[in-house]
Amino acid sequence: MKSAALISLILVFCLLLSGCANQPGRTAPGSGNSTDASADTHKQQSGEEPSPGDSSAEDSESKPQELGSVTAGTETYRGFVIDNVYYSPNDGEIHYNVYIPESYDGSHPYALFFTLPGYEGLYFQGVARNLEAEAFGFEAQKYNEEMIVVAPQLSDWGETSANQTVALLEYFLAAYNIDREKIYANGYSGGGETMSLVMGKRPELFTAYLHCSSQWDGDLEVLAESRTPVYLAIGEDDEYYGSEPTKRAYDTLRGLYEQQGLTSAEIGELLVLDVKDDSYFRDRGMNNQHGGGGLFAYDENIMGWLFGK
Repeated sequence: MKSAALISLILVFCLLLSGCANQPGRTAPGSGNSTDASADTHKQQSGEEPSPGDSSAEDSESKPQELGSVTAGTETYRGFVIDNVYYSPNDGEIHYNVYIPESYDGSHPYALFFTLPGYEGLYFQGVARNLEAEAFGFEAQKYNEEMIVVAPQLSDWGETSANQTVALLEYFLAAYNIDREKIYANGYSGGGETMSLVMGKRPELFTAYLHCSSQWDGDLEVLAESRTPVYLAIGEDDEYYGSEPTKRAYDTLRGLYEQQGLTSAEIGELLVLDVKDDSYFRDRGMNNQHGGGGLFAYDENIMGWLFGK
């Protein structure tokens, strides 16, 4: 009898232990919880921005300390969701238009292209005016089907817009699965001034940069340290800037590379000066060299250089 009672007690004790181990909410060490990515896919394809915690985001150590929120636009223009607003904790409201390929689902990294417009495309000119006035964001899609295109509409071409550009780029790096070796940018006219400032602050973020019909305002020494490839394109007699500021920037940057001991061939891989004569514009139906800088978007040699890096 004593043996039977002892066996019964042992059986009861084992049952109690088994019940504790199977309580809801307990997870065995080393097991993971599966996530459903369908909601993220729907958000990306409908134009709604994923939150920084989405499955498409980069590892937490690569994220900025603070990320703001996004209000997604409700209208589209030629495939772009327009008038999205990123609320940066440090840099305020940043308006932008964005093209996200339907194929993007966050499962593998996509390239990223930022295009900054001239004065006619700034936000106070009207929503999506940059897309209506310039073709860079559309032509870029022909070079890489797996590329997100961001077309910010900022408020000036100085430090404020440069800092906002960096903040918006950091948001995309955190919220989307981006190939860090395929991050491109172009700046046209005033947008080139802004992007030159960005390249003097955080050039390491970019794979290559196309500077169109503008002048260089950024720190060339910082750019030289990063060795980020830059293509400088402008008309010889650009009516707004002239070509001399661009030529000086080229000479200065080339001199910095020579001081680093780079050969002419090595410098040629990093730096291109392309000054177009009047015939380039006239042959393409333009009688204005500064406004004709928009033609660079259609030039396969120029755009091919950018996206070939």
